[in-house]
Amino acid sequence: MLSLRAAARNNGSPVSLTRHIRPVTRPIHTKTVTDADIARLAAKPLHPLTLADLCKHGHPPLSEQALFNSANFTLAILPSRLAHRIQSLRALPYIVVANPNVSKIHDNYVHSLSTLLPIAERKIESLKDEVEFTAVMADLVQTHSNTISILARGFLEARKYISKVEVTRFLDEHLRARIGTRLIAEQHIALHFSSKPHQKLSDGHDDDKMDHDSYIGVIDTELKPANIIRNCEQTVGEICELKYGVRPTIDIVGSPETTIAHIPMHLEYILTELLKNSFRAVIEAGTEKEAIEITIAPAPASPEETKETKNKAGQMAHAEVGAISNYDQGSVDYASGSNKPDISASANIRPLREATPGVTVRIRDRGGGITPENYEKLWEYGFTTFNEDEINEKVSGSGGGGGGLDVMSGGPAGGSSLAGLGYGLPLGRAYAEYFGGGIAVQSLHGWGTDVYLSLRGVGKVD
Repeated sequence: MLSLRAAARNNGSPVSLTRHIRPVTRPIHTKTVTDADIARLAAKPLHPLTLADLCKHGHPPLSEQALFNSANFTLAILPSRLAHRIQSLRALPYIVVANPNVSKIHDNYVHSLSTLLPIAERKIESLKDEVEFTAVMADLVQTHSNTISILARGFLEARKYISKVEVTRFLDEHLRARIGTRLIAEQHIALHFSSKPHQKLSDGHDDDKMDHDSYIGVIDTELKPANIIRNCEQTVGEICELKYGVRPTIDIVGSPETTIAHIPMHLEYILTELLKNSFRAVIEAGTEKEAIEITIAPAPASPEETKETKNKAGQMAHAEVGAISNYDQGSVDYASGSNKPDISASANIRPLREATPGVTVRIRDRGGGITPENYEKLWEYGFTTFNEDEINEKVSGSGGGGGGLDVMSGGPAGGSSLAGLGYGLPLGRAYAEYFGGGIAVQSLHGWGTDVYLSLRGVGKVD
């Protein structure tokens, strides 16, 4: 079996964690989830998770006790997060929740909670229990892999029964919270494979090699953005060549050797979405022969710089210096009504150190820029701007619409069924802001567009 760590090291590319878990020979145990269970768990405030929490179990390979600590920590915080999401779905208008797609997401969360409840009744103190728990984590990640695309279609179909403002608030909260839940589960899965007791499941890495690995779970402490950019260029370029017969190119300038500590899966999703937009723009403008310029600039990513970037992107500035707001991480939970902290309150997830190094990536294209009317709608979820015929095509799945680049909407956001629904840029911003970064767009209509991606590293890990 290919080790998770070896696969993850492949040019910094993200990996699907669930594919590396051996098939479970027996079904996962479940327990009926009652309304009382949901109310009890949702009454608990969301755990103030820090990135130090994700790394506190030590550098791989993990000992048996460190592995148990990781499992018990994960188990302690996930049930309440799932319960909060169930309540937020139930707080939607009944006719919206009754939509088959929205109902499916509700049922998926109930299912995942039902798999955690039997394990939550005891403490994980044996390898047998830890293996069972990791299988449950893999099931959770797989079950919710298409949450965004299913929700998108559900809200398309129910658009007459819920306002644009209500949908935007729900999705901003729900999808950002999903990032954290998925991150917590995937982190333990990755630590599972990098533990001493389970090294036999990998391809035989010895302790010395793993000690020098740059990964701690899903966090790459030596991530090189230039490598991710090149991977995304290759993928998006192939789609362009197949659909349009041309392949735009990019020119990386600045400091391409810059490294930061970050999560490759998140960065690849962001850059794929940004390059899709630039590639499409230059193709439609007929300027694809002129390379798209990408500048990589290492920066301290101070709180003031992060605040300035978010202001440019039209987002609120955070009152607390060095903090990532609860809004950024979907921990406000207005939808369920069970947890309403101050939107500018201290973060649930912080960088490991306040002065973490960061990087700014500027993507500059000559694609004609963005029209003023579209610029105002840049951060809206796409379904709110479709005309009725386009919406009906998206709902029925019959539309070929949007062009070849619409097929590129996978990654941690969820599969190609997101194609053309306009979720890419808002979601990319959510992933950037999750760790205190941001996306700012400056457009000169008739000429081109500059996109600034600010990334805060998750911190130096000793």
